[in-house]
Amino acid sequence: MDRTWMRETLQSYLGVLERFAALSNPWSQEGAPLLSELQRREPTVKQILRKLDPELSNFVLEAFGGNNASPSGVRGCILRGLGILADQDDWAAKLAPDAPVLPADRFHPWVWDAARTFWDSRHYRKAVDVAANAINAHTQAKVGRSDIFDADLMNQVFTDKPKPGQAYLQLPGVLADQTTRSRNRALRPFAEGCFAGIRNPAAHEHGPDWDEQKALKYLAVLSILARWIDECAVQHGT
Repeated sequence: MDRTWMRETLQSYLGVLERFAALSNPWSQEGAPLLSELQRREPTVKQILRKLDPELSNFVLEAFGGNNASPSGVRGCILRGLGILADQDDWAAKLAPDAPVLPADRFHPWVWDAARTFWDSRHYRKAVDVAANAINAHTQAKVGRSDIFDADLMNQVFTDKPKPGQAYLQLPGVLADQTTRSRNRALRPFAEGCFAGIRNPAAHEHGPDWDEQKALKYLAVLSILARWIDECAVQHGT
């Protein structure tokens, strides 16, 4: 809906109505031009009010009159309609059900410490890119590898078939336990997906920056990956 047009239309109608009501005898020949204008605009005004609150469109202009009459009926409907238009955004924001909040400064420090500067300057895509790069750097340091990076690094550190002496990462727990095995099995595709599906677009896309909500979701995913990598112990292939 074009709320600016709706508001301007109602305000303009209200202005004519108040000029009409201010006449000493609005229903006389003196008020005929204003009455004609009110009647001409009435269908559009009622359509607008019907969209806002159907009950407001039930006014009858001709039922309001008399010398110096207070335009309580029609005027009240118009003012209520204007009030709805003025407050609709607040209703949506402040009367919506409470939703959980995801504070970015509680993301894993590898992610938020890297992203913070770019986030504060509203460079959201770059914030995601540097967060992924920070995970890459911390993972390289953890396993002592600087020769590989990004998705290739994730595939090698989460391999289930490490070469003899190769450093790899494993979440804590007894591998005979189904949950432990499931979590470790999920690491490789999840980590590779983060770099292929999040880091690569963040680094290589051009055009408009990402919006805040999109970038926040990606940082949350990267934070999960960072926490899992941080929890992992370094193992070596035999």
